[in-house]
Amino acid sequence: MQSESLSLADVLAALLDEAGDVTTPTDREYARHGMTFATRPAEDAVELRLGPEIGEAAMRTPDTGPSQRGPDWIRFSPRDWDDHAFDRLEAWFLVAWRLAGKRR
Repeated sequence: MQSESLSLADVLAALLDEAGDVTTPTDREYARHGMTFATRPAEDAVELRLGPEIGEAAMRTPDTGPSQRGPDWIRFSPRDWDDHAFDRLEAWFLVAWRLAGKRR
């Protein structure tokens, strides 16, 4: 599928299906084993818990900034949700999901 036909909600739904054991403690909040690892605080933004090292590297990526949730988190809010943005979201979502599984 091309990004022009996909929305952020579509991509997140596909990632949730791929990731498996994800719960939604609140609307737009995603957790694994009780550990929240991603949120969608706005229609055009996703926040991900990547840890300090990966988060620091991710902060050098365009359209990425700090999250109010703390230093382990990044906020990703590109102006255009194109293929590159969706690729970054997929990679970071899966990293955050894996890290949440290790924090049990």
